[in-house]
Amino acid sequence: MSDIIRRDPRREWIARNRLHPLHDSVANAVQGEVRGPSGLLRKNPHQVGFIGPNGLKRIDRLKGNAVVGVGNKRSAANQEAVLPLHKVDNPDFYIVVVPDMVGGRLSGHDKDILGLAHTMVSTIEGNGAVVAVCFGESKETHYDLAGVDRLIHLSASEYEGFAPEARLTALTHIEAQLAPKHWLFPDSIHGGSDLGSRLAARLGERPAAQAWQVSGEQTVCRGGGGSLDISRQTPRILMLLEECGEAIDETRHEALAIEVDGISVSEPALQDKGLMDVDPSAIPLAEAEFILSAGNGIHNWDQFHKVATVLGATEGASRVAVDDGFMPRFRQVGATGTWVTARVYLAVGISGAIQHMQGIGQCDKVVAINTDAGCDMVKRAALSVIGDSEDILAELMLLAQARKKGSQEEQSDAA
Repeated sequence: MSDIIRRDPRREWIARNRLHPLHDSVANAVQGEVRGPSGLLRKNPHQVGFIGPNGLKRIDRLKGNAVVGVGNKRSAANQEAVLPLHKVDNPDFYIVVVPDMVGGRLSGHDKDILGLAHTMVSTIEGNGAVVAVCFGESKETHYDLAGVDRLIHLSASEYEGFAPEARLTALTHIEAQLAPKHWLFPDSIHGGSDLGSRLAARLGERPAAQAWQVSGEQTVCRGGGGSLDISRQTPRILMLLEECGEAIDETRHEALAIEVDGISVSEPALQDKGLMDVDPSAIPLAEAEFILSAGNGIHNWDQFHKVATVLGATEGASRVAVDDGFMPRFRQVGATGTWVTARVYLAVGISGAIQHMQGIGQCDKVVAINTDAGCDMVKRAALSVIGDSEDILAELMLLAQARKKGSQEEQSDAA
């Protein structure tokens, strides 16, 4: 008899009726599982969130990253969840990931590959570890949250910039020292596919390019300009597309440093002379990595164009700004304009219509300048500045000019 589910219809009716005088007491008393008339588990959507100081119901869509609801109040202190630590003692084998590290940080593409590496580790018998090999300057501070069990950071000057020969020599030494099961590279224009191809030629391996589905036995690659899929046995060296795996988000990892000794880099045949100055306005929106985009909140257009020049950003615009005649049609960003994949997208005075949000869906970092703290663009942004756009852009321009002047003085002193 104890297994029979007994329900109180009147109590359930009061819990559903928010206008009933006893609703709060009954709803707060309901804990655990709630079953509907058919016996299926039900989730009460009205219990999600908390009541804010102005009496309105709020839902924490940031999942506790910014503020945390405590009862009927909001805690001002940030409370970060401590993820469980994933430790690998005395690994039996390694899978090596060579991320692009664009700008000295792990990109979304890099994190997808690290997630795939852990998926591959789980399919191989034994205790495996994921190793990340990073070259040059590193600004990344969260290797542990990205899934790096072991870290090899080669920061010598010979690895800076375009240095495929020096990097290939280092990877050859790592191959001899660790003998990894697989090498994973991003299939990108930032050097991953080039370096992966060089390593495959040096080791005499046949790599998989444009791979996007990988298992322990079979790999599916894109071919024919993305129009068909090619299946083959999973090789040791893979060059992977974006979204090939799911990034790590539920565990922390040790990111223990590994030293690689005995690397002797010879005089390179190719010398990196640095980047060429390119007019940002000549870069198509679809290829731009830094976009300063204007919306209806821009009133001083001369200032906007000047800030874009000082920052070295490609100009973009919302549909409203284009329809009003302030910007040409080819500068329109969004589903009805150009889909962009910029590393940094600075949106000024753009509230965030659904078509615009779709067009910036693949941008890495979004920065919003707006007077409306509740607009969709502010919710999407990784960093938001609330205030008058004209004042903020003026201050931003001064900071950029001061930094540029300081770097020029340092170069002149070094000369």
